[in-house]
Amino acid sequence: MIVQGNIVDIQNKRIFKGEVEVKNGKILEIRTANHNQEKYILPGFVDAHIHIESSMLVPSEFAKITVTHGTVATVSDPHEIANVLGVKGVEFMIENGKKVPLKFNFGAPSCVPATSFESAGAVINSNGIKKMMQNPDIKYLAEMMNYPGVLFDDEEVLAKIKHAKNNNKPVDGHAPGLRGEDVTKYIAAGISTDHECFSYEEGLEKLQKGMNVLIREGSAAKNFEALIDLLPEYFEKMMFCSDDKHPDDLLLGHINQLCERAVLKGIDVFKVLQAACVNPVKHYNLDVGLLQTGDTADFIVVEDLQKFKVLETYINGALVAKNGKSFVKHVDFEVLNNFNTDKKKIKDFRFDSSAEKIRVIEALDGELVTNQIEAKSLITDGNLVSNTATDVLKMTVVNRYNNDKPAIAFIKNFGLKEGAIASSVGHDSHNIIAVGVSDEAICKAVNLIIEYRGGVCAVNSSDEKIVPLPVAGIMSDKSAQEIGKSYAALDKMAKQMGSKLRAPYMSLSFMALLVIPSLKLSDKGLFDGNSFKFTSLEIQ
Repeated sequence: MIVQGNIVDIQNKRIFKGEVEVKNGKILEIRTANHNQEKYILPGFVDAHIHIESSMLVPSEFAKITVTHGTVATVSDPHEIANVLGVKGVEFMIENGKKVPLKFNFGAPSCVPATSFESAGAVINSNGIKKMMQNPDIKYLAEMMNYPGVLFDDEEVLAKIKHAKNNNKPVDGHAPGLRGEDVTKYIAAGISTDHECFSYEEGLEKLQKGMNVLIREGSAAKNFEALIDLLPEYFEKMMFCSDDKHPDDLLLGHINQLCERAVLKGIDVFKVLQAACVNPVKHYNLDVGLLQTGDTADFIVVEDLQKFKVLETYINGALVAKNGKSFVKHVDFEVLNNFNTDKKKIKDFRFDSSAEKIRVIEALDGELVTNQIEAKSLITDGNLVSNTATDVLKMTVVNRYNNDKPAIAFIKNFGLKEGAIASSVGHDSHNIIAVGVSDEAICKAVNLIIEYRGGVCAVNSSDEKIVPLPVAGIMSDKSAQEIGKSYAALDKMAKQMGSKLRAPYMSLSFMALLVIPSLKLSDKGLFDGNSFKFTSLEIQ
């Protein structure tokens, strides 16, 4: 097979008319050639950090869509399914991913459960990590979210890092806002990346101290604008990633979108492609070709180097997508789940109080971090209730692994004027999380999730919509087109009910993520991410 076009040689920063000859899945030769082709041939895109589960698609269905956007590989943290099903969940992701051409590179989740302050469906301790690190299908130790454990020399945390080092596998970081001596110690422990930088100054400090900084642009967390100006100088130490990307967004584009935006800002295309194609392969030692003679034939053909419209995607020499059409076939799989809680009653969401003021989570659009604010209580018959006038709404996290009392908090900026929304995608333990204007609406939404053993839903007095997520309660067994369409309709309903957030369900899913400050809610109670301990809802 011979593919002709303008060859983009990232390593030598040159573009020339040529052709790529492929034989037995490898690049036999790259040579100059005279032809009239205007298109460009370059290495395929790599998402340097993504939780496939957040697309609500199993790996095989995720692959179907992303190859049309020129993605040939991912660095994937199966942390979400591991928190539900443990090592069995990770094995499901690996085996399902192997059945399609896209090159999934899974890590060993380092924080299952993410903290001891929440209920998860599984535990993976340092002995479990040791065993996983010996598996050639495990490429790295996934994000070490327990940065306090690193800073305070927690034996279990350091043992996990040691097992990765002993197997010559990189260790991913997760340290939002960590600066100064703390970040110096975190890096010294052997942690080599961070995808959680949300300011230029933070990114710069971490780069100067030797870390690889990932520019993240997902459905909820968007740090591209904050960090992109670092790329021209630090292009050899930066990568692009999604982290979490919902199915409707994934249908529109992937890493190709970040390349387009970066080039539009006037950044040298070779530096952009270094981050998008080359750096993840080298850092994680991936079996992914970089358009060099002898490499596996993993490359893409794009219309131009401005918009990066993908015309063809090749993986191991096989054409897997052309002009937006995917040739990745459907894969049958067993549906695994872990849901062990009964339906709730309205009174379960009551919070008896006489406090005049309460602590409130302030959600920030496009950010995973939250603020801690105070608000005046609204009490009806001794029960703390939602205040739609001030947009301080009741929120709950319900343990899905046991029959426990729901945890209650209040949140600002969801904007709902009617009904409730709920999800069993609740990072990181994936308990049920819901927010609504009344206890009745919250109960209705939670019970809909329990009835379907997982999903995302919206309810009001006249309608209810749910996107079922039967695979571990966090992924669909449907195609991206089906789930994307259903999810878009659900997103629309949430916004019609008043939400002003760009991605209300993605934002909701992170309100139980205790490792990101400042105020969050677990199934065990309200949690202060700055002091890393529980706090009270009521202010006495």
